[in-house]
Amino acid sequence: QVQLVESGGGLVQAGGSLTLSCAASGQFFSFGTGAWYRQAPGKQRELVANITILGTANYQDSVKGRFTISRDNAKNTVYLQMSRLNSEDTAVYYCNAQIYDQRYRRNDMWGQGTQVTVSS
Repeated sequence: QVQLVESGGGLVQAGGSLTLSCAASGQFFSFGTGAWYRQAPGKQRELVANITILGTANYQDSVKGRFTISRDNAKNTVYLQMSRLNSEDTAVYYCNAQIYDQRYRRNDMWGQGTQVTVSS
């Protein structure tokens, strides 16, 4: 059974930094595109950034220049380095991954979510 395990959330002061991690465990063939989404109270879940298996990254405009998404394919892990955090970044952050099984069927999987709170 494949699982995505997130870590790294917490409370940080405005202007500070945090790094989130998302590791895929279990039996699967490959870890395709990885992404981070976030959902603030009363708002819809939104895409923050994604990264392909080859390392091509895309970002939401509001985080460009402040957040960096990366991956370690050997560890089946995707990271989100967040800097210059502000109160608008407060949200539950969710990892999303395209996981391919041995028959190359794709499953879009979600992590459990990790809370990021930025205090002003």
